[in-house]
Amino acid sequence: MRARMMAAVTMTQSRYTVEDQERMSRARNYFAWQARLVRGELGRRVIEVGCGCGNFTAALLDREAVIAVDIEPACIERLKRRFDGRANLHAFVCDVASSEFRSLARFRPDSCVCLNMLEHVADDCAALESMASVLTRGGAIALLVPAFPSLYGAIDRNLGHHRRYTRGAMRALAARAGLHLRRLHYVNAAGFFGWWTNARILKRQAQSERQIAVFDRYLVPLMAVAERVAPPPFGQSLLAVLERP
Repeated sequence: MRARMMAAVTMTQSRYTVEDQERMSRARNYFAWQARLVRGELGRRVIEVGCGCGNFTAALLDREAVIAVDIEPACIERLKRRFDGRANLHAFVCDVASSEFRSLARFRPDSCVCLNMLEHVADDCAALESMASVLTRGGAIALLVPAFPSLYGAIDRNLGHHRRYTRGAMRALAARAGLHLRRLHYVNAAGFFGWWTNARILKRQAQSERQIAVFDRYLVPLMAVAERVAPPPFGQSLLAVLERP
């Protein structure tokens, strides 16, 4: 397994730029919704894989330790400035498949969160195996990934997405990585139609700032309530929580 991981050291080369991260930081309702979805699945010592500039990191700072990692040095520098003086925050530039990442086991993390990053990885199974290898037994990996290959379009390609997932694909991936599946359901039903429109009708090459603003202000608060009552049968994203046996 170690040889397989080392062969994928450069597997997370395409992802959001600092400018993309700054633009998305305005979607406060969306990040608050993400936090409500995953915070309860995480322990006291959390690794955040693909932390970017820290848009989600802020929701973790009540934990005993937050180990934030990203392959982009500019993102890590921005995160350090943003949360300067937080003694429980440790930020590193490293790839999830590298020896530097495996050395994070010294923090004895009990959970890992990976939001909208796994789709950027060429070998997603190796990435999950690497995350699991640094966790204590019974540790959880919370994932949010784009859903439904039928939605894949130019925006996905330009963002560096290798794939979109279904529940069946995630079950198979968890089994290959030797992880137990604790939770699995679709998220963001309204976003499904918006992404399909962008990919199939408008043929957009990039996300629209206006669309993001309207979605965040008007739709997210409604969906956060409705989907808490009844998870939808489809969605723009797929939420999965995996457990290291």
